[in-house]
Amino acid sequence: MALAFDEYGRPFIIIREQDKKSRLRGLDAQKANITAGKAVARILRTSLGPKGMDKMLQSPDGDVTITNDGATILEQMDVDNQIAKLMVELSRSQDYEIGDGTTGVVVLAGALLEQAEKLLERGIHPVRIAEGYEMASRIAVEHLEHIAQKFEYSASNIEPLVQTCMTTLSSKIVSRCKRTIAEIAVKAVLAVADLERKDVNLDLIKVEGKVGGKLEDTELIYGILVDKDMSHPQMPKRIEDAKIAILTCPFEPPKPKTKHKVDIDTVEKFQTLRHQEQKYFNDMVQKCKDVGATLVICQWGFDDEANHLLMHHNLPAVRWVGGVELELIAIATGGRIVPRFQELTPEKLGKAGIVREKSFGTTKDRMLYIEQCANSRAVTIFIRGGNKMMIEETKRSLHDALCVARNLIRNNFIVYGGGSAEISCSIAVESGADGYPGVEQYAIRSFAEALDSIPMALAENSGLQPIETLSAVKSQHIKEKTPFCGIDCNDVGTNNMQEQFVFETLIGKRQQILLATQVVKMILKIDDVISPSDY
Repeated sequence: MALAFDEYGRPFIIIREQDKKSRLRGLDAQKANITAGKAVARILRTSLGPKGMDKMLQSPDGDVTITNDGATILEQMDVDNQIAKLMVELSRSQDYEIGDGTTGVVVLAGALLEQAEKLLERGIHPVRIAEGYEMASRIAVEHLEHIAQKFEYSASNIEPLVQTCMTTLSSKIVSRCKRTIAEIAVKAVLAVADLERKDVNLDLIKVEGKVGGKLEDTELIYGILVDKDMSHPQMPKRIEDAKIAILTCPFEPPKPKTKHKVDIDTVEKFQTLRHQEQKYFNDMVQKCKDVGATLVICQWGFDDEANHLLMHHNLPAVRWVGGVELELIAIATGGRIVPRFQELTPEKLGKAGIVREKSFGTTKDRMLYIEQCANSRAVTIFIRGGNKMMIEETKRSLHDALCVARNLIRNNFIVYGGGSAEISCSIAVESGADGYPGVEQYAIRSFAEALDSIPMALAENSGLQPIETLSAVKSQHIKEKTPFCGIDCNDVGTNNMQEQFVFETLIGKRQQILLATQVVKMILKIDDVISPSDY
């Protein structure tokens, strides 16, 4: 920390406890920041693309996560450096906005920082670099919109949507049955989508997982799946044309709020009390029967007596159902959540075509399926898998696929994947650089080089010769003037991404370029880092 001295040579304090703080300024600060950003990007670089590697992360309490979803890796990594935290935020915002492309956006930002470092060493001012990057990102986004293709789909022809979801899933652990999962994701999104408003509420899609079975057993249920069973083993396991009472009040006698005690000194008093209680229970069960309910779903528990009475009156019941699940059941069956028995009316009952209990494997695990509901706008995806980690990773992959399907319904333009969009933008930015006379020209060319890092990483991860492969594809782009040629990661034998059906959403790609540029500009403009030094 540089000390300030007065005219007599005595040091005086400007920053509190300045001797305990460390300070980086100027070029050193920028280089330190760039190194931190590059380090994060290097971790994710190997997990880009269909042949990308997975990362295994262990949390402080011993939970293990295996994933190659960029946002999850960075969330769990527990980063300490401030600039590295910016990279974590970057992938998180891509995840919130688009849901897919979280690895690519960090790799792109890392490449831009790497190029900026070379320019800084040549003595170019960081602000000029940032301005050059801004211009270049504008050229790239314009070019993306120019090469994007409109993409026709309808509720009856879902094949294009499925193809795009398969591209997302091909880089995940579930790629061996990506076709099935992509179809499930698309059908789920179309079931809850409002196609006129081009809006999809992903909250209506519930994703449940259960260890056991195999990944191919994953299914889409047009209804709700509840991880509960009937409260009494002798209640019927299958109810057709069910009328469901959804209650948030417990099946037990009311308790006064004040403190009280009841003195019972004779048998008669005890009998009276017992009869009174029984009357309460009888009334409750009778109220449910009177409105025509054939199934009771309750948020709270009920004691054995109530359970016995319900069994006796032939009224199946489910207890301890969570609040979120109750809401989804209410949405799906068109019922109302009833807080008091007095308010039960036939109009407030939900309707379902079939409610059945299903048991799994040799364990006593049972789940309740509520299907053929009055309002099919709530669906459940039920995942099976060999172990817990597999199910968690499948949930994350499904989330990405659901987001891609949602983005296509919002904006149905696509670009081609496999690095082809980046190579095409890189060529456009390179040729656009000649139109700028100033120092920014260098930064624009560097931006074009940074865009090449994505196809380069794809080729590297697929075990191909990165530089040879990239230059071959690039020359093909320039010769044939087609924006469809990408890296052939899966060794299909063709570079044409149109034939391989590798699509990505336009809004996803555009967001990647814009977000990465914003973060890099922000990092380049920092020239002084004051931090408490470690003692």
